[in-house]
Formats: sequence, structure tokens, C-alpha cells
Amino acid sequence: MRGAAVISAALLLAAASSRAQIPVVPFLMGQASGTSANPASPAMDMIHIHRGSWMLMLHGTAFLTDIQQSGARGGDKFVSTSWFMFSALHPAGGGAFALRTMLSLDPATVTRRAYPLLFQTGETAFGRPLVDAQHPHDFIMELAFEYARPLGEGTLVNFYAAPVGDPALGPVAFPHRASAAELFQAPISHHWQDSTHIANEVLTAGIERGIFRLEASGFHGAEPNENRWNIDRGAVDSWSARLWISLIGRINAQVSAGRIARPEAAEPGDVVRATASVAYGSGAVSAAFVWGRNHSTHTRRDLDSYLAESVLRFARRNYLTGRLEQVDKDELALAGVFRIGAYTVGYTCDIASFRYVTTGAGANFTAYTFPAALLPVYGPHPFGFEFFLRFRLKKS
Repeated sequence: MRGAAVISAALLLAAASSRAQIPVVPFLMGQASGTSANPASPAMDMIHIHRGSWMLMLHGTAFLTDIQQSGARGGDKFVSTSWFMFSALHPAGGGAFALRTMLSLDPATVTRRAYPLLFQTGETAFGRPLVDAQHPHDFIMELAFEYARPLGEGTLVNFYAAPVGDPALGPVAFPHRASAAELFQAPISHHWQDSTHIANEVLTAGIERGIFRLEASGFHGAEPNENRWNIDRGAVDSWSARLWISLIGRINAQVSAGRIARPEAAEPGDVVRATASVAYGSGAVSAAFVWGRNHSTHTRRDLDSYLAESVLRFARRNYLTGRLEQVDKDELALAGVFRIGAYTVGYTCDIASFRYVTTGAGANFTAYTFPAALLPVYGPHPFGFEFFLRFRLKKS
């Protein structure tokens, strides 16, 4: 949510109270999910309102999508996916605090607890592990409080607490990543890289100085259960740490690691996850490169994933998108570890603009590569095709 709106909002909030520190406000407003952040340069659409010493912000996206997937394990479905974020900032104690919630209507608009997505794995539906399908998000994706304040010259500290939130592990989660803004579907590497973006009992502390930010989290490791409307609970049994490096306002890089206690309800053991990513943003281009590795304490396997994605905006109303993935999967229909490739290209065109909403129409096409051993299961050359309408809140 950075860009020109961040600067203007920062000045407004700083003017509301002489105790507010200008560096704190862009820090809080620049966060995407949890304490993660896109590069500062892409301007993210949002509605912002100044009320006294409060700064209120709202942004969100919704897709109406017709999914067509070929092959023996493909499927067709009409679904809607969405996510909306509201935050309120206020100066306090020489710094500022933020109240933030993120909501999704997926539980109501993704029927049968999943939508078709070839080679996707992770979580369960009706008590069975999902394979070749993606689960909906929880209605409450984030419910958080965060406080940040300067600590001497050039140093800032922050504290984040969330019954539902995103710990310091992995890159910006895909629904909030600038490079994935026109891609409705989850990456098939999601559970190797950013699946902890909806976690429970999250506590994070961080310190930033110059281009570096170091943060650590404790959280409950289990993935959300199949009741997508409630708030899950559990002990703080998992941990993570992350180092961010921000360069020239256009590049954010992170390395992170953590131990996630019993993330999958249908699988024994913990997951030790390591990730690294680099994200770039300018006025017209956003791109991200992500590596993630899961080590299972039960199988003793190291499974790697690689992702590169980008979106290019041109001629004001047009977007070209791409996503390339390579993932080691051991949860498919056949036993064993298989290297899966997924290659997505897409195009979106803004078709109408209203006071608070921009609408667009687009399509994505995905081709896959996989070992010959899976041919009897998936058939030759399976592919996915999606046509969608996209609705996005915009600056008023």
C-alpha cells in the first residue's frame, strides 16, 4: 500500500499530533499481510480517510472466475475469491498503533470447500487431504494490533499481536503480492512459501535500522480447520525469524526460517521451512522471485520450490501477467516425490471505472510439466484456463 497515498496519509496523520513520528506511519501503512511489505514504489489502490487524528484505509479485490481444467484429474467450476483489508492508524506514545482486519468471502462463494487447481496440495476438505484442488481462505484472514515507534536516531521497533495473522515467515503472501495482483489462483508452491499467512496466536517483535529489518515470531502452527467462519485457537508452538533488506525503494528481499508444529491435520510431524525472495516494483512493473524449502520431520525429506512471477501494466488499462513454478511434490495421487512445473500467462483489461471501484476482464492459461510416471494419472498435456471479472477498490 505504498506510493503517493502513503506520503499524503503520513503527512496527514503526522499533522494530527506533534507526537507522531513521520517514519512510523509509512512503515505501518506499507505493510501487506502481517508485517510483510511490498517494495515501496508500486502504488497500490486504496481508499483513505482522515478523521481527526485517525487515518482509515480500505482496499480489496474480488474475482468472479470460470475455471476449466483438462485431464483425468481436472475439473470445471464457477467461483468467486476475494479479500478486503481495513486498517485504522492513530498516534500514541511517541509512535503510532494500527488496528487491522482482513476478510474474505471465500467460505460463501467457494462451494464444496475447494476449487479445481491441478497439482495443488495442502489442507483438507471433508476430512480428506486436498489434491488437485485449492482450499478457500478463512472469513477472518487477519485480526491484528501493531505498535511502532522510533528508538533513537534511525531505528524503529514494532510489536504485532494477532489472534489471526501472519508471522515473520516467507515473502508477502500471494493475495497481497504486487506481482500477483492479476492472478486469482494460488501458486502450487503456496504451501512451501507463504501458507502461514493465516495463522493463529501470532506474536511478532521487530527492529529496523537503515535498509535492514529483523523480526521474530511465535505462533500456533496448525493450518486453519475446515470451519472457515470461526477463529481457531491453539498453543504458541511454532517459531520463525526473518531478515528484510530494502533497496532504493524498489527492491525488497527477505530470508526467513521457522519450525511449524503439525501444520497438516492429515499428516504427522513438523515442517521446518526456509524461504528467500526478492521483489521489485516500479510504476509499470512488479516482479518477484521466491524459493521455499520444506523439511518434514516425519519423512525426513527436503522438498524445494521455485517461483518467478510478474505483472506489466501498459497503455493505462492493460496488464500482462506471468508465473513460472517448479515444485517437488510428495502428496499427489501416486506415492513418491515428483518435480512439477506450472507455467501461467495471462492478460487483463480494465473495462470500467466507477468512483470507488475499477473493473477488469481477463484470462489466464496454465500448462504443466511432470514426470512420465504420472501420465497414467493425469494424461498427456493437461492444462488450465480461467476467464474472470476482477473488481478492485480504488482511490477516491
